[in-house]
Amino acid sequence: MPFRSGRHFLQIPGPTNVPDRVLRAIYAPTIDHRGPDFAELSKEILPGLQRVFATRGNVVVFPASGTGAWEAALVNTLSPGDRILAFETGHFSALWTAMAEKLGLAVTVVPGDWRHGVDPAQVEEQLSRDTGHSIKAICAVHNETSTGVTSRIAEVSKAIDSAKHPALFLVDTISSLASIDYRHDEWRVDVTVGGSQKGLMLPPGLSFNALSPKALSASKSAKSIRSYWDWQPMLETNPAGFFPYTPATNLLYGLRESLRMLAEEGLPQVFARHARHAEATRRAVRAWGLELNPANEREHSNSLTAVRMPEGHDEARLRAVILQRFDLSLGQGLGKQKGKLFRIGHLGSFNDLMLCATLSGVEMGLQLAGVPHGKGGVSAAMDFLQKGAA
Repeated sequence: MPFRSGRHFLQIPGPTNVPDRVLRAIYAPTIDHRGPDFAELSKEILPGLQRVFATRGNVVVFPASGTGAWEAALVNTLSPGDRILAFETGHFSALWTAMAEKLGLAVTVVPGDWRHGVDPAQVEEQLSRDTGHSIKAICAVHNETSTGVTSRIAEVSKAIDSAKHPALFLVDTISSLASIDYRHDEWRVDVTVGGSQKGLMLPPGLSFNALSPKALSASKSAKSIRSYWDWQPMLETNPAGFFPYTPATNLLYGLRESLRMLAEEGLPQVFARHARHAEATRRAVRAWGLELNPANEREHSNSLTAVRMPEGHDEARLRAVILQRFDLSLGQGLGKQKGKLFRIGHLGSFNDLMLCATLSGVEMGLQLAGVPHGKGGVSAAMDFLQKGAA
């Protein structure tokens, strides 16, 4: 590879750019994780996480990727053979489903086209038919990273209530937490899954479970084997500011700083910024004459934009050209969408000029790769951003 000056543009939908404040916080001497300074660190972090998840309940932190938080959500609340209802909205929902099956759970999958989110009407229909309450949990992905589709979790929660069904509600927010409005308590979610490497602006390595009282009650009778992923030792030691085993201390330094940054901006302003950048990106895509992947206007993601490729053109070649010429990384198509779409991440530590540069790289790349498109995508985004700043 030739020498590259300037910063690499990491515009995949996660891991995201880590801001300098967070990097400086991580780059500090490690302290005794059994000492008073660490306890003070934890006592700032845990309430900060509650605010981000919009919950008054416990938030458990594991040293792991989001995949670990998936497993923790399942094994703490369910027993082998339990039936769960899962909605296939994309690659990551499919992976969570595959994990559940490996753990010995009986999964009923509601298939999808990877262009729509979870349909609340389908949720109510499936649960209403389950008069014997054999379904013990519903698994849904809030923001499907592979498709750019955001499911309407508040409406799904209302559908569960309408069916008067006692199933647990488990939701993945790995690519929506701290980017898209989410309310664990208000939406009556039982376990919310999160990760550090997206809206929280950290490197990968921390994962989260936000817990409802109903989930805690289920954990007392769940018979799935668990050790590392067991909530109970965490819940016993966290109130004093400690963890049952060695935590990822330096990542927790970074988490404290990222939570401070989110508080300084204000979560409503964070959500509005993400919505603004997402709309600007969609306007660029439409000006190029390309197709957005979400088929429902109400389900566009505010943390990433998934763009479908014209027939006969491969996203891998386009991304390779853009990386080689402009040092800009875009997200690839995953699973069923491999080769069919590319993804522009615009979440985390991100501003107007970063978005304009990203879209410029995409527009130039489309031309260099010979992808049919219209001109003026960047201008359309700029026009929108300027109006919003006025």
